Amino acid sequence: MPLIWCSISGHGYGHAAQVVPVLNALAKRVPHLKALLRTSVPATFFEPRLSLPWELSSAQQDVGCIQNGPLTIDVPGTWEAHRTLHADWERKIAAEAALIRDARPAVVLSDISHLGVAAGAAANVPTIGLCSLSWDLVLEPFLDHALSDQVAILRQIRAAYGQADAFLRVAPGLAITAFRNLYDIGPIAEPSSPQRAQLRRSVGADDEDRLILVGFGGIPLTNPPFEQMDAMQSYRFLFDGPVPNDCSRVVSLAALGLPFKQILASVDLVVTKPGYGTIVESVALGIPVVYVRRYNFADEQSLVDYLHRYGRGAELSRDDFHRGAWEPALRQALAQPPAAQPPPLSGAQDAAQFLAGYV
Repeated sequence: MPLIWCSISGHGYGHAAQVVPVLNALAKRVPHLKALLRTSVPATFFEPRLSLPWELSSAQQDVGCIQNGPLTIDVPGTWEAHRTLHADWERKIAAEAALIRDARPAVVLSDISHLGVAAGAAANVPTIGLCSLSWDLVLEPFLDHALSDQVAILRQIRAAYGQADAFLRVAPGLAITAFRNLYDIGPIAEPSSPQRAQLRRSVGADDEDRLILVGFGGIPLTNPPFEQMDAMQSYRFLFDGPVPNDCSRVVSLAALGLPFKQILASVDLVVTKPGYGTIVESVALGIPVVYVRRYNFADEQSLVDYLHRYGRGAELSRDDFHRGAWEPALRQALAQPPAAQPPPLSGAQDAAQFLAGYV
């Protein structure tokens, strides 16, 4: 049984959401394929999504960014977490490489852990990077060149990436330079089929109600403006998190018992931050997006550009988001026609075709 070792960032769910369709597509090409998922993403994310045999080996693979909620990056905390990860760096690479050698995979796939890349290379296993971004580009805007530890961390990340045999840049992607042998592939998403009538019955929506999904990519959102959301007539909000008992127009996703992807495919609009999986799936489904920007995350602009080029979107300022002044942006996004036909979601098949040469 061929094995693919997958080193997956646990920074939100976006990296896992890129890997899953690739594995599903690869399994159709490679009989009896099994995946070992080396990640801190919980098994509950993979259970409704993966179609091939898999095993979870729970472990931190990188840091990404430390965040105070989905909209604020804790810059000092991010560098401190990277210092901890990079302490005794060579020993950590060697320990991870030993586990890879013991598992005897045919290939290592990393999205986009530099530890996973370095360990795969140290284990002498073909190692492929896959992502729309890289952590060196995410960290670079926060780099203080006067601090030698930050400079050293960035250098180690780039040195690790440089050991990959190839990198599959997922569209829309950044201008990534740390990897050699870069190959461009299409967007990756695996949207569900809409079940609008079922969802509307589940939440008791009236005919005139618009269903609005409020979800921020797996990172908990604290203190949303529930009172103002509950007062918005003609809208019902499906919130990814706990909801106060006195809300009549806001329901928690947990109370619905439906897969997140099915809910996303069945709503009228999404309120979110610009994150890869939500933006690309929403564009593919023709669902409008109201987004709250961070303005300091590396791939945010490319995703906003993609949304406005191929989909329907409107920006909601942080101030308006927190005070619940959402309705102008909701109306603006709902009124827009799609700008252009989006590109085909070929990335999973593109990546599977490439990886099939290794397994």
